[in-house]
Amino acid sequence: MFVCRTPLRISLFGGGTDFPKWFTNNKGITISFTIDKYCYVTLRKLPNLFPFKYRLRYFKTEHPKKKTDIRHPSIKAVLKKFDRSNKGFELIHSSDIPGLSGLGSSSAFTASLINLIHKMNNKPLNKKRIAEKAVYIERKILKESVGLQDHYACTYGGFNVIEYSKEKISVKPIKMSKGKIENFIKNSILVYTGILREAEPIERDKLKNYNKIKKNLKEIKNLAYKAKKILESNSKNFIEEIAELMKENWKNKKALSKYVSNKKIEKLYNFGLNNGAICGKLLGAGGGGYILFISKNKNDQKRLIKNLKNNIFFKFKLNNFGTKIIYQSDSDRYE
Repeated sequence: MFVCRTPLRISLFGGGTDFPKWFTNNKGITISFTIDKYCYVTLRKLPNLFPFKYRLRYFKTEHPKKKTDIRHPSIKAVLKKFDRSNKGFELIHSSDIPGLSGLGSSSAFTASLINLIHKMNNKPLNKKRIAEKAVYIERKILKESVGLQDHYACTYGGFNVIEYSKEKISVKPIKMSKGKIENFIKNSILVYTGILREAEPIERDKLKNYNKIKKNLKEIKNLAYKAKKILESNSKNFIEEIAELMKENWKNKKALSKYVSNKKIEKLYNFGLNNGAICGKLLGAGGGGYILFISKNKNDQKRLIKNLKNNIFFKFKLNNFGTKIIYQSDSDRYE
């Protein structure tokens, strides 16, 4: 049996510049970090005692007899591309946070599955290869309109600056002290908008309007580089400075597609800013999911939490490890 744990991520700046359509000619940058909320995938050999070959448990249950019968698109694609064992197994997926929430859960699952399949077949991968293969599955095989940041963020873990160009993708830890990172995170909170959404239609709409939103993507990139400079500076007021950039970023993000925001999101966003937060960041493609609210100090955050009594919210800690096999029984390796 193997158990893989992959963290979910929070993207702060640069979302949209991680699409090849943009960074092939313009370069891109994202700033993100992973948190102590996880996607878990368990994989174990299935004895040859059942009328099916695979037992798959996610939000549905499948008992297919062969790979081509699998209905879950990511599982089917990963097995067809990377599993040459032709052995039966049981797969169980669970998560600390429901999917469709803007925290990169889909990419975390794909990375977990790729990590597990290669480990089970005695062909373990480094993080770079896991991320590359996860991108390949979602973009090339499944033809999804996704950027690259989630695959790299969830796979590597930590608080990173990820830069994108035609030649390469680089993942580097942000140059912030441990104390400064802890101060940033302890003043942050995630609040649920009450809306689950599919990212794919929103991202497709952004790409459809690509020529119209180039100036917004350029500004989003510039804001990300400004944020990097502030985060890596010695400024004691860095939270307030980051807050001003986030407000500008929100204006540009909404300009990417009419589906990014709606009345319910705007109401919650404004509520947060009027009740203890100095900025907010809607995570993921938009349309729903979670808003990251950042307060100036602990007293302001206490006031925000007190006034959020009718909302689902949670605090979090930093994860530094990325995708990881947290349990393995060597007897379950395929020989």
